[in-house]
Amino acid sequence: MIAIRDWGRNVQETKTMSLEALRVTIPDYARDTRINLSAIVSETLLTEQQKWGAILAAAHATGFAPLIRAAAADAEGRLSAAAATAAKSAAALMAMTNVYYRALHAMKNAEYTTLRTGLRMNILADPGVDRGDFEFWSFVVSALNGCGACLDAHEEELRKRDWPATHVQAGLRIGAVMNAAAAVLRAETS
Repeated sequence: MIAIRDWGRNVQETKTMSLEALRVTIPDYARDTRINLSAIVSETLLTEQQKWGAILAAAHATGFAPLIRAAAADAEGRLSAAAATAAKSAAALMAMTNVYYRALHAMKNAEYTTLRTGLRMNILADPGVDRGDFEFWSFVVSALNGCGACLDAHEEELRKRDWPATHVQAGLRIGAVMNAAAAVLRAETS
């Protein structure tokens, strides 16, 4: 186990680190996060593409580089290049749209909801993977970004595709755990 005081240096010295290697550096005060990180990696409700795309998208949404690198390393070989790109695209797109729609939802003046967004979102037409998987990854990232309007929209799309509530909930767990891991590890390295 890497001592917390040495963790930041070791992560910076190591180009590729697995989620397991990061997991073992999570201190005891956050042992639930450590246990839950193992649980999401072992998740069996989802396909490998759904699970690893969600983990990669969530890692990107945290913005924490060591977690992004670890998720990418673990997703390699489990996701096609197109799926990895789509997962990262979902995170990038939601970084923009979650802010926009969250703001519209929070504003008193409803007039803004009637205006054209003016934001390019062409990836939605052809994400390069199954549209349901892309919607799922967008849902996971929307949970991390706290956009209720986007959560509702993506959940509705998943339900139209007959996604069971248990599978959608698995996405919420992935987002929550990746966010917690990033928060703990970021705090320990600052």
